[in-house]
Amino acid sequence: MEISEIIRTLRKNWLVIVVLTFIGLGASTGYTLTRTPVYESTSTVFVSTQAGSTAAELQQGSSFTQARINTYVGLVTTPAVLEPVISELGLAVDAESLASRVKAAAALNSTLLTISVSDPDPARAASIANAVAASLATTVPELEPAATDGSSPVRLTKVRDAQPAVTPSSPNIPFNLALGLIGGLALGIGAAVLRTRLDNRVRTPRDAEQITKAPSIGAIAFDAKAKDRPLIVHADPLSPRAESFRVLRTNLQFLDMGGRASFVITSSIPGEGKSTTTINLAIALADAGKRVALVDTDLRKPKVAEYLSIEGGAGLTDVLIGRAQINEVMLPWGGRSLYVLPAGKIPPNPSELLGSRQMSGLLEMLEREFDVVLCDAPPLLPVTDAAILARATSGAMMVVSAGRTTRHQLTLATTALTTVGAKVAGFVMSMVPTRGPDSYYTSYGYGYGYSYTEPVKNGRSQRKTRQAPGQAKASANSTDSATLDELGLNLRRASRDPSRES
Repeated sequence: MEISEIIRTLRKNWLVIVVLTFIGLGASTGYTLTRTPVYESTSTVFVSTQAGSTAAELQQGSSFTQARINTYVGLVTTPAVLEPVISELGLAVDAESLASRVKAAAALNSTLLTISVSDPDPARAASIANAVAASLATTVPELEPAATDGSSPVRLTKVRDAQPAVTPSSPNIPFNLALGLIGGLALGIGAAVLRTRLDNRVRTPRDAEQITKAPSIGAIAFDAKAKDRPLIVHADPLSPRAESFRVLRTNLQFLDMGGRASFVITSSIPGEGKSTTTINLAIALADAGKRVALVDTDLRKPKVAEYLSIEGGAGLTDVLIGRAQINEVMLPWGGRSLYVLPAGKIPPNPSELLGSRQMSGLLEMLEREFDVVLCDAPPLLPVTDAAILARATSGAMMVVSAGRTTRHQLTLATTALTTVGAKVAGFVMSMVPTRGPDSYYTSYGYGYGYSYTEPVKNGRSQRKTRQAPGQAKASANSTDSATLDELGLNLRRASRDPSRES
């Protein structure tokens, strides 16, 4: 993982990390508080030889004791040493149990032997340590071979008596708390990394770029009120979400589509916001002075007419089967250079109609008459309509819902397009959070009171105002129909003129 990914993972899972850290700290605290305090006392014994008066003999005796001292260390925990201690102090334990609380050690190249005893009672720990030292001093001479005069060559002298400890040696409260804190933190970070690795959802543009191999051309900010105001560019042009569509409009102009400007806008699964994205993009393009044709090619669950509050009983289906002329069913909308072709009646064979020669010819005519043609198509995974239609356009734009679409779904959708030879023009992230580690936005541009105004008309800049759906419909109906009639005439003329066919 790169540093940026690590930071994003930590930011995104900070709550998990904090909770597990506190759990680790709490567990270590609980363990520490439930442990019985144990005190440790230590006595020190000096081991020496009794024979020798010359320097050579003393050196030989010192070497002898150093060679034997490790034997005495092991002898400390034997019943031969501990049984007398149990009898002397009247302990209610056996030699094996007492041995587990006694430790002996000797420093390298030294004849000093330390005996440590652990016990819940500090006074008893000191008494046992002193008693073990005394017992060892008695037992060793009995076990070592006697000299010629019958005396023992080894003498053990207690040089430091054990004293009752003031503070317990166990539990080590600072160590336990630090260990619990570090352990909980490590567990939290591990859980955060594992959670990120196992997350199969597309959350950032980078995730989508790795799958689609296509550029990101926009990101639509999440709006909790999106269902109440789907036409955000028209209803609230100053909102961050409306600004997202204007950014998308700008990026769309830099796509190199070979001189063509017809796009199928689709998604992997339903509910990713493809229809509202298509409509708002069309409004944003029309606001910029583009002549836009919005075609509802979702012949299964059309939504364009419903969102725009226009009559959708007749539309694309009627044109394709020759029951109506395009100028009779294509409607202007909103007092802009935006013309809408509803889906019309739902046919029994949507895929065949969208893949027909009539549909290809209709798209070619619309491309000649309009600056941009946008087709709202069904999702790719349930049906093949969008993939078939994308072949007849300059490319497909994929709408990817942040945090909802899985990598597997996006991979299958991209494969569906590439299999039929359609070009993926780019993808648009929808429902992108405006805050948090997965945010694609910064507060710059949204927190400084930027306003959106219409182009200057008659020397006066006019700020956009909201319109209710009914007002929008009235505005659409009041638009001069001469332009639409001229459009229909041009389209019919183009269909009859072979020199204009591409």
